[in-house]
Amino acid sequence: MKKLFTVFLLASFAITTSVWSQQTAWPKLYTVAKDRDSSKMLVGFIDRAQITNDTSFGWYANTLKYFKPNPEAVSTIKGKTESMYILLFAGTWCEDSQQILPKYLSTLDAAGLPADRVTIVATDRAKTTVANLHKTFGITNVPTLIMLKQGKEVGRIVEYGSTALMDKELATLAEKM
Repeated sequence: MKKLFTVFLLASFAITTSVWSQQTAWPKLYTVAKDRDSSKMLVGFIDRAQITNDTSFGWYANTLKYFKPNPEAVSTIKGKTESMYILLFAGTWCEDSQQILPKYLSTLDAAGLPADRVTIVATDRAKTTVANLHKTFGITNVPTLIMLKQGKEVGRIVEYGSTALMDKELATLAEKM
């Protein structure tokens, strides 16, 4: 029940922020910190624009130079987007997140999942999050992608999953929807 409430809260947050961000200034729901190498680290609820538009996170575009989502995987996911919601825990400091996050988002874009159905929660190096969401969802490694249907977890992919093919990992989860 606690997870269901948290998912409802996250969904409400995603919808509200997408509407409000177009209309007025919205308070920051994240912090910017310096990592141990003095690079920028985000912690909290972030959106894709914060990592794609900031030159500090050049890894996003670099990862996508050599990645194109698998068409069969995209097709499988596309058929399930009506009821899909993604909760993604990642670290802007984490090399695994830097390799995987762009692939997840590119695949979900190709499948037509609306941006307001994806919530990205950036963690610090201790993998802690705002509102202790890392405890609620049992996050021990990043990235961790949790696929939800009607507020219930369908499954999750931790780090590289079982195949390290992020588009196919997503399709395997989508098949469970």
